[in-house]
Amino acid sequence: MIQSASIRIVEETGSTNADLAAAVRTGQAREADWLIAHRQNAGRGRQGRQWFDGSGNFMGSTVVALDTGDPPPTTLSFVTALAVSDAVGDVLPSGVTADLKWPNDVLIDGGKLSGILLEMVGSAVVVVGIGVNLARAPDLTDRKTASLAQFVPAPTLDDFAQVLIDAFAHRLSEWREDGLAAIMQRFLARSIHTQGAVISVHDTDGSRIQGTFAGLEETHGALRLRLADGSERVIRAGDIQ
Repeated sequence: MIQSASIRIVEETGSTNADLAAAVRTGQAREADWLIAHRQNAGRGRQGRQWFDGSGNFMGSTVVALDTGDPPPTTLSFVTALAVSDAVGDVLPSGVTADLKWPNDVLIDGGKLSGILLEMVGSAVVVVGIGVNLARAPDLTDRKTASLAQFVPAPTLDDFAQVLIDAFAHRLSEWREDGLAAIMQRFLARSIHTQGAVISVHDTDGSRIQGTFAGLEETHGALRLRLADGSERVIRAGDIQ
């Protein structure tokens, strides 16, 4: 198993992603470094959403240095979602599963368990931010949320962090060694998506498009949406229901 170069846990910070990105720019962070906070007061999710900073939950970031031959950096969302699913699956009781929803949501009983944010630093480094509801979940008006504590005693941050770090290293190796097609297949095997299922996409421009699930695009993992007229639309970002 690949071991992390450095694991640093702080009591509170603004954003672990912002702190780690700054460390990358000054040469003070490298691949497999992790920064984890008990609380963060300026965390954010995809499309600029603020992510919950509740004490007792996991909030952390890590560094991936891109190399020649790596799949597209946006597909690290699949790597991260699989790693969170792996880590959560280790503690969930029998009969309860961590399901995946494109592009990177991890769900328990239909509730959103985690937030994942990828940020490029320069042209060859990605900072991967992860938030997981261990002890409690935020109340969101637009979606159901979940925490591990609703199903099992919540693990400590230290215990969960080590399981997640190991799971991420394993999935990152698969991404590099097995390739994107294999990673997407593993993502879909745990996903809520079935071929031909009706889905609604809330696009980044605010519009809503309805169609059926037609799989993932092969080179970047974008969502393929089959419209009523039989044509397909490729969705690269957006929320789906």
